Amino acid sequence: MGRGRAKAKQTKVARDLKYYSPNTDLSALERELHGATRTTERAVAADEPDDDDYNDDYARWASSR
Repeated sequence: MGRGRAKAKQTKVARDLKYYSPNTDLSALERELHGATRTTERAVAADEPDDDDYNDDYARWASSR
């Protein structure tokens, strides 16, 4: 019992999502997508740890064993 209200609410939300169509600025999306690749590459390169530091730590560990 009591499932009727919950199901009605879910149906209403699903219908609202199905028929909701916001205005989309396609030119802004295009600018964002074209600019994101260059910026993302720089950001990823800056966030990656330096492999030499990792290899030096491993070499120290391996030589101490």
